[in-house]
Amino acid sequence: MKDSGFLPFISKPGRYLGQEFNSTTKNWQETDLHTAFVFPDLYEIGMSHQGLQILYHLVNATDNLLAERSYCPNKDVEDILREKNLPLTSLESAKPLADFDMIGITLPYELCYTNILTILDLSHIPFKACDRDESHPLIMAGGAGAFNPEPVAEIFDAIILGDGEESIIAVSHLIVESKKEGWSRAQLLTALSKLEGLYIPGHFEPQYENDILTDVVALTEKEEVKRCFLADFDQIDHLLKPLVPNGRVIHDRLSLEIARGCTRGCRFCQAGITYRPVRERSAEKIKELAQKAIKDSGFEELSLLSLSTGDYSCLDTLLPDLMNEFSEKYVSVALPSLRVGTLSPAIMEQIKRVRKSGFTLAPEAGSDRLRRVINKGITEEALLSTAEEAFTLGWTVMKLYFMIGLPTETDEDIEAIAELVRKVHQFRGAGGNSRRSMVNVSVGTFVPKPHTPFQWAPQLTIAESRRKIQLLKKLLPSKGCNFKWHEPEQSYLEGVFSRGDRRLLDVMIEAWNQGARLDGWSEHFNLNTWRTAAATCSINMDKYLAELSLDAALPWQHLSTGVSVQFLKDELCRATTETYTPDCRYHKCQECGVCDFETIMPVVHNKKKFSEEVEAQPFVEKPKADLTQAQHFKYIVHYSRKGRICFLGHLEILQVVFRALRRCEIRTHFSQGYNPSPKVSFGPALSVGTESLAEYFIMDLPSPLKDIEGTISLLSDNLPPGLSVNKIEAHNGKIAQEVLTSYQATLPSDITEKGTEKLASFLEATESIWTRRRKGKITSFNARPLIKVAKMTGPRIFEFSLIGCASKPGMKPQDVLTLLLDLSDEEVLSVEFLKIAWQPL
Repeated sequence: MKDSGFLPFISKPGRYLGQEFNSTTKNWQETDLHTAFVFPDLYEIGMSHQGLQILYHLVNATDNLLAERSYCPNKDVEDILREKNLPLTSLESAKPLADFDMIGITLPYELCYTNILTILDLSHIPFKACDRDESHPLIMAGGAGAFNPEPVAEIFDAIILGDGEESIIAVSHLIVESKKEGWSRAQLLTALSKLEGLYIPGHFEPQYENDILTDVVALTEKEEVKRCFLADFDQIDHLLKPLVPNGRVIHDRLSLEIARGCTRGCRFCQAGITYRPVRERSAEKIKELAQKAIKDSGFEELSLLSLSTGDYSCLDTLLPDLMNEFSEKYVSVALPSLRVGTLSPAIMEQIKRVRKSGFTLAPEAGSDRLRRVINKGITEEALLSTAEEAFTLGWTVMKLYFMIGLPTETDEDIEAIAELVRKVHQFRGAGGNSRRSMVNVSVGTFVPKPHTPFQWAPQLTIAESRRKIQLLKKLLPSKGCNFKWHEPEQSYLEGVFSRGDRRLLDVMIEAWNQGARLDGWSEHFNLNTWRTAAATCSINMDKYLAELSLDAALPWQHLSTGVSVQFLKDELCRATTETYTPDCRYHKCQECGVCDFETIMPVVHNKKKFSEEVEAQPFVEKPKADLTQAQHFKYIVHYSRKGRICFLGHLEILQVVFRALRRCEIRTHFSQGYNPSPKVSFGPALSVGTESLAEYFIMDLPSPLKDIEGTISLLSDNLPPGLSVNKIEAHNGKIAQEVLTSYQATLPSDITEKGTEKLASFLEATESIWTRRRKGKITSFNARPLIKVAKMTGPRIFEFSLIGCASKPGMKPQDVLTLLLDLSDEEVLSVEFLKIAWQPL
C-alpha cells in the first residue's frame, strides 16, 4: 500500500512496509506474467514460511515472469481499508491484487481459511471460482493443506499437489501462452489439468445421498490427480538470497532445508506421507548454501530444517563443518527438535558449542504401548537417557510435546504422560542448574489427518479433551514444570476442516460474514460464531469428527499422494497389533507405493549412518581472547531515516543495522556472555513514525576502516530504502548525557487560534507541569526548562528544540505538541515529525 497515512494508526506497521533486503521489484510492463504470492496469515507468520519464498525467487529468476507478495492484514488494517474503500495490494509495487494475472495462495493449515476470504474480499474478487469471469485473476493454491482442499476447493481455479518448484514454472509458461493465444479460462484450465500435480476442482463433482458423501466423480478423463515430485533436491540457486524481514517475525533466522520427507512412519503424521520419499540435499550443497546465504542476508542464526533433522545421514560431519565455519563470525547454528535416538556422540560433542536454551523432545504419547501403536519407535529408556544427556550438556529448559486423544488411548496413558514428565523432571540438576532448570509440557488434541493410517479414526470431543487436560493439570509436578495446551475449541474446528468436504465453504462464508477472522490466533477465535454459522447452513459439524468406516467415500479420495490406500489400511492394522514398521531409508522397502525407483526414490547420502557410527571428534574450546589486549577503533556513523522505514521500532532498526554490517563484512567487537551481540551503541530511540536527518550509531571495531568513503557507499547500499549513511568519522565512543534535539513538525491543518494562544502562554511562563505515565508509574515535572525553542515558521510548520537527559524524566516530541498546541491524541498521530539535528550539552 503506497499510502502511508494509515501507518501511525495501526499496530506493528512494520508488517506493511515491504522493501525487505533481497526482495525483487521488476518492471510491470516488461514482463509477460504478473503473479502475487499470498500467505493467508499475518506477515510475521508468512515471512517465516519457506515454501512461499522458494516460489517467489524461482519465478523472479525467470526473465519474463514477475512475482510479488502479500499477506493477510490484521483487523485494524482491514477496517481502515474498508473505511477508505482501498484494495489490498502487493508489498513490492503496491498494485491491487486484482490487477495480477495469477494469485497463488498458500494453504498452510486449516485455521487460516477465513483469512483467504478476507484477502479476496479486500481485493474485490468474488469468493467462488464459478462467480468469476475472464477479467479476474486465476486463483491458485498449493501447500500442505492442498491434500484435502475440499472445504475451500470451490474458491480455486487450480491447485498444485506436492512439490511446487517445477510446477509453478510450467504453470506460468502455460498462462503466458494462453494470454498470447487468447484462450478462454476454460481452455486454460483444460491445458493446466494435463500438467502433473494440477488439480482443477471444477473438473470434479462430489455426490451425496441422504446428506452422506458417496463419491467424487470426475467430469473429464482425468479421474485421479497425482502429486508432483521434485527429484533433484540439490538445486540451490533460488535460495542464495533469502528475504530479510525488516520487522520481527516468528522464525527470524536463515532456515536451510537439508532434507525433504520422512519415512519414520508415525501413523498420525500427514507430512510423513505427503512429502515421501526422503530426499537429502548433499552436504557440499548445504555448506555452499549456508556460506552464500548468510553472506547475502546477514542473519545471525542458521537453522537446519527438516521433518527430522537428526535423521540427516551426514549430520555427524556436516555439523562440525558448519560450526567451524560460523562460530568465529558469531553466527549460531541451531538444530530444531532432535528425535530421540539420533544424538550420536559426534553430534553431542558439537552440541556443547551451541547456545543452550530449550531442548525439544516429542514423545507424543506417555506410555511405550501407545508409542508402539503410533509407530513412534522410541522407548521410555531412550527418552530418559536423552533428557538426562541434554540437561548434563547444559540445557536449562526441556520441552516435551504430547498429544491426547490418540487411537486406543486410555486414562492410564494420560497418567503415563505425567509419570514420564516426573522422571524427566528429576534430571533437572544433572547440569548443576536445578534451580534455573525447567520442564515445559505442551499438549495438543490429536486431529485425524487425511492420507494417514489414522484418517478414519474419531477425534475427541471438546468436553473429553478438557477432562484429560484437567487430569494432567492435577498430576503434573507443581514446581519446575510449566504446562500449556492447545485450546480444544480450536482443535475441534481444525478437525472439522481437516476431514471436511465442499459443503463447509458456505459455513465458512457465513462465519466470515458474522466476523470470523484470524482463527489461528486465540484472541480472535470464537467457536460460537462457527456454531451459529453451521446451524444457519443446516450443517452438523460434529459428524466430521466421528469414526469413519474403511469403505466410506472420502472427500480427498481423488487426490493421490502416491501412497496406496491399502498401505494405509495395513498400517492401521499394524497399529492395533502394536507392530513396528521400520524406516525404509535403512531397511527394506515397505511397499507404500510412492517410489518407482527410476525418478522417484529415497536419496540418502550416507546409508551407513546407523550401522557405522562416526567417531566423535572432541571439541576443544578455544581460549577466550584477552580483551585487555584487544585494539578498539571506534567510529560514529551518521545516517538519516526517511519515508516508510521510519515506522520500524527502535529494536527493529538495531536488527536492520546489525545485519547490514554483517553483509558488508564490517567486523565489530562482540559483548561477552551468554548471548554475544555486536558492540554497537545507538542514539536515543525515536518514536515510531518519526523521520530523521540526524541519527547515529557508534561501532567498536577490532581494526580501522581502510576506506571510509567506500564504507559509506557500501553500507548505504546494504540498508533498506529510506536509511542512508551520510558520514562516518572516528570517535571516542562517548556521548554527552544531556543532548539538545531539534525537530520540525508538519501539522495536519493550520494551527487554531486556541493553539496560538496556548503556545504564547507557554513561552511567557516559567513553569509548565507535564504528567506522564510509564509502566504504571505517574511522574510529574516542570517541562518548561526542557523546551528551548518553540515557534511556528508557517501555518502548519512548528519547530522546537527539546533537551533530553539520560538520568531524568523527559518528553517525547508528541508530548510537546499536546502540551503547547492543544492537539488531541488523534491529531498528534497525524503530525509528521522530522528530527533535524542534535548537539551535546
